[in-house]
Amino acid sequence: MSTSSVPRSGPAAQDGPGRRPAIRRLRLDAPRGVPAALVLFVAIRLTGVAVMAATNHLAHRPLLSSLAHSWDSVWYLHIAEHGYGSLVRVARSGALQTDWAFFPLYPGLIRGLITVLPLTPGAAGLVISWTAAVVAAWGIYATGRHLYGHGVATTLVCLWAALPHSVVLGLAYTEPVFSALAAWSLYCLLKDRWLWAGALAALAGLSRPSGFAVAVAVIAAWAHELIGRRGRVRPVVWVGAAVSPLGWLGYVWWVGQRTGEPWRGYFHVQDAWNSRFDFGAGSLLFLKALLLHGGRVVYPTALAIIAVGVLLFCLLCLDRAPLPLVVFAGALVALVLGASGSFSSKPRFLVPAFPLLIPWARALVRTWRARPAQALLVGGALTAVSLLYGAYLTCVAHSPL
Repeated sequence: MSTSSVPRSGPAAQDGPGRRPAIRRLRLDAPRGVPAALVLFVAIRLTGVAVMAATNHLAHRPLLSSLAHSWDSVWYLHIAEHGYGSLVRVARSGALQTDWAFFPLYPGLIRGLITVLPLTPGAAGLVISWTAAVVAAWGIYATGRHLYGHGVATTLVCLWAALPHSVVLGLAYTEPVFSALAAWSLYCLLKDRWLWAGALAALAGLSRPSGFAVAVAVIAAWAHELIGRRGRVRPVVWVGAAVSPLGWLGYVWWVGQRTGEPWRGYFHVQDAWNSRFDFGAGSLLFLKALLLHGGRVVYPTALAIIAVGVLLFCLLCLDRAPLPLVVFAGALVALVLGASGSFSSKPRFLVPAFPLLIPWARALVRTWRARPAQALLVGGALTAVSLLYGAYLTCVAHSPL
């Protein structure tokens, strides 16, 4: 695995030793390819919103309630309006939950938008999420095109749009913002733009608890450079690596200062939400209960999605993908497997892990070249299931998303 090399299946390799023609072709493809991938992405996600609207209409519920005021969205919107400081005591356990568990970038963006535009917090949250989702799709396309060419990149974006939990990309949640920052930070790493990679990783660390995964990828790329070049690394590489974890560390320290425990306070806050890294003990207990007593549709589906995610990560490693992509995806998979908390939410945490879809995208492109009808059938079926399941999650199921 390398940090920036193009695999043998990439565009540069197809033109042999003379790379000048490949560079010209990529420049000509960019204006056509990027809009095509984004149009497909927007079409899939807007269809998902239409299916949600129809489902809400049948259930006599307002669409805005499902899009902007569900589960964690309520906390983010409240922080945007009133700042931090809300406390809730859980009746069953007596635990005192505080909104310090929610990272500040997304509510800060909402607060900024409602300050300059006449929007409600819910509408502002949706504007930010939808815009960030498109920016993320563009970054995913750019990464895929850089490594494998236009066809794989477009397929990668379509697969990401059609994930079972991609419905979250249209809600007032942090996943779209985190995905955008992660995708472009990883792209900058592949393009050897270390300052941009580090700065975007720092912002990703301010977006949600799993945002540290981007910084881990940047630091892993730095270590790879350090070892490969025997310590002779440019200063810009050191700066990019040093900046990358500052967002996540800064917020953890800020929460710690307010709790009186500089580096442990944030984790105590998360404990009250039953969210901690216990190396999978909580997940195993839940899995045991699920196997013994069964569960609603959401929980077996979540288990199946996590299992597929682990399989895709193994395939990504066997595919010899660039190191930053493997480390980023691996960190998110490890977090899903090793952390406690709501089991039904775990597939949502894997939505930003777009590198997991690279082996699948490459396989679909090969299938398309040999049997286009089969590739269309697989893509269409996956999209239909995604749209219906997304509507079920947000409008019918009562499990935490």
